[in-house]
Amino acid sequence: MIITDVSVTVFSHTTRRHSDTAGHAHPGPAHQVQQAMLTITTESGQSGYSFCPPQVVRPDVIEKFVRKVLIGQDHRDRERLWQDLAHWQRGSAAQLTDRTLAVVDCALWDLAGRTLNQPVYKMIGGYRDKVLAYGSIMCGDEIEGGLATPEDYGRFAQTLVERGYKGIKLHTWMPPVSWAPDVAMDLKACAAVREAVGPDVSLMIDAFHWYSRVDALKLGRGLEKLGFDWIEEPMDEQSMSSYKWLSDNLDIPVIGPESAAGKHWHRAEWIKAGACDILRTGVNDVGGITPAMKTMHLAEAFGMACEVHGNTAMNLHVVAASKNCRWYERGLLHPFLEYDDGFDYLKSLSDPMDAEGFVHVPDRPGLGEDIDFDHIENNRVS
Repeated sequence: MIITDVSVTVFSHTTRRHSDTAGHAHPGPAHQVQQAMLTITTESGQSGYSFCPPQVVRPDVIEKFVRKVLIGQDHRDRERLWQDLAHWQRGSAAQLTDRTLAVVDCALWDLAGRTLNQPVYKMIGGYRDKVLAYGSIMCGDEIEGGLATPEDYGRFAQTLVERGYKGIKLHTWMPPVSWAPDVAMDLKACAAVREAVGPDVSLMIDAFHWYSRVDALKLGRGLEKLGFDWIEEPMDEQSMSSYKWLSDNLDIPVIGPESAAGKHWHRAEWIKAGACDILRTGVNDVGGITPAMKTMHLAEAFGMACEVHGNTAMNLHVVAASKNCRWYERGLLHPFLEYDDGFDYLKSLSDPMDAEGFVHVPDRPGLGEDIDFDHIENNRVS
């Protein structure tokens, strides 16, 4: 049960996703990008794995912090190991990020599941083995026939409903789109989607992130007329008071925080302040599966829903182990990309969806990622 090694494999893989200058994903030609796989191994030879960008697990971060905390320790002591890493963040000069904590914590959960031949959500305490997915649409763009107009959003939303999705979330236009942001255009896209899918499909929006209070209120009031389920991150989340003000002035539920730092502790402050109606968590956002479950239970104690940000196996297991979460976020989706093509370093999807819109949790051990180790080895960078 003792951890004997922590290693990182950096490899290249092919994708058609491109990031713009603000980090938003858009479709484009196939190209090579780098990915990292963190491996934690015990004296018995068992290993756990987790994926992340190479920058999250830089050699100096792994050597200086992660290996010092993990080597020689019992891999089952996930809470203590997470706490030890979290406590070291203060003195790390911002080198040890929540993303690093998350990838380590996920690899430890994967290791435990693989050791016991059990899926992670069953080890946490399973609530369900399938969950409704909402289709999370990519940010708007200026690609003809893509997501350049409100009509584009409406057509694509209709396609998603035909595919089986019972809920859709729009990410509207943001810089570097030449004319964005624009509240009026956001509302036109939302209206086009509502008209295309009818009244029975749940709709949400994740807007610009840096609107003023006045613009966020205008957007929220428009969404109320369209029967949207929630409004997400229209303002900078560092201003919790602005979200308290928005929640007080809108009937539509405000969800958050997503990008705000502070793990589960800061999300408790949002509940106390009345800054949100639905709490937000995500494995990468709060530093791992371990604190994500704490956030989920925190919300449950206050009678609140807690929706999980992002896709991939790690977030799916959190959803599957929770009652007070309605959706799994599946995406990001675009008319010119096929989500179900998956990744070339995985042999199968981690989040397969049926025709009724339910994502089924794979019954494989650990996080259940069907890793193609040969592909990773054959495309190893370092």
